Amino acid sequence: MPRTTKQSEALFRRSLDSLIEGGSSPSRGPANYSDYPLFMDRAEGAYIFDADGNRYLDWMMSYGALPLGHAHVEVVEAIQKAAAEGTHFASATEIEIEVAELLRKMIPGAERVRFANTGTEATMAAIRLARGFTGRPKFIKFEGQYHGWFDDFLANSHPHPTVSLGHRHDPIKIPDSSGLNRRALDDTIVVPWNDMPAVERAFETWGGQIAAVITEGIIANMGVIPPAPGYLKAVRQLTRQHATLLILDETVTGCRIAPGGCQEYFEVHADIVTLGKGLGAGLPVAAFVGQAEIMEALAWGGVLHYGTQNASRLGMHAARANLECLLRDDGAAFKHTWRIGEELCTGLRDIFQRTSTPAIVQNVGPMLQILFTEKPSIGDYREFCSFVDRDRYRRFALSLFDLGIYMTPSAALHSVASLAHSDEDVAYTLEAVEKVLSDVE
Repeated sequence: MPRTTKQSEALFRRSLDSLIEGGSSPSRGPANYSDYPLFMDRAEGAYIFDADGNRYLDWMMSYGALPLGHAHVEVVEAIQKAAAEGTHFASATEIEIEVAELLRKMIPGAERVRFANTGTEATMAAIRLARGFTGRPKFIKFEGQYHGWFDDFLANSHPHPTVSLGHRHDPIKIPDSSGLNRRALDDTIVVPWNDMPAVERAFETWGGQIAAVITEGIIANMGVIPPAPGYLKAVRQLTRQHATLLILDETVTGCRIAPGGCQEYFEVHADIVTLGKGLGAGLPVAAFVGQAEIMEALAWGGVLHYGTQNASRLGMHAARANLECLLRDDGAAFKHTWRIGEELCTGLRDIFQRTSTPAIVQNVGPMLQILFTEKPSIGDYREFCSFVDRDRYRRFALSLFDLGIYMTPSAALHSVASLAHSDEDVAYTLEAVEKVLSDVE
């Protein structure tokens, strides 16, 4: 029986009277999903079901927010038990101490912890903290990296025609939004990724004015672009030379790459680390952590960071259950997701080679993205903008929906393996990919 999405279509038409583009975030709307998005109804394990009852093998996992998969029994039980005793107190609670202690054990340099609700909130607070602690106004961010929708970050985060980017020695700052404070980007220094001489030039120019360098350990919103060998360590060394803080944005990579995140995997220690997405196992939980001397600048609102929902009670109980599961048996969950991710990537590469498909797979363990390109690899934002066929990828991903595979339709995002995925799921996905390739020209 042919797949139908009539209920999703009807819900989308209904939503337009109340919601912008039929949803609450542009990435969920027609910009990615063709005429209308799929409206999801329920999920379990590695599978998600739409309003028409269609079942999909989910490789999106809520944009990486579900390292254990959907409706993991321990997380569900923790939320249910906590909710029965009160949803939120906005007071000091023992559970936030317990989650903070878990994070201190996991994350190198996490001497103090402050909770927030989203990755955007965490990175906003981290930049304010860096400026307050150092007394300096400017910070460096890298092309192609997305740190949330705070005004100061919103430059060169979306794909643009290469001719609009300027020379890589002097990148043009391209605002990602209307409505920004007119001076919001004055203290934002935009630098190409994986280009150490560019970082050095920035320090030569602005030196003592730079409070922090903020970077993802792996670019995760321009496909998946790992750092060049030794790159993060070189950035870390340069920041130390200039008494500048290094902020590592692990909103995506935290609770996914390793217990200690990219710090552990790449053996580089940051001054401040931000976390989100996978921390709350689907609930809005974020955090920023770091050295006690730096983090204590938040005391008594010296560097102000408030929030009624910070360390929300239900979120803390979900986070504790999530972290305990991830850390159990010497981090067996991380080993599983790495094995599944590598198995899927190896299979995809084999298919592309056998079928002479101009596509590559870039991954770090369980994080992966398929990029339709003639290039052997994509090393930065400019190469992504120049050489990746985003339209072909979108048609490819939408074709997979018909075969029950749910991957992001945006080439700028990525897929993730979770604890819920199995070898059988990998085999089915590879079979589906081979079937649709001939239809995507």
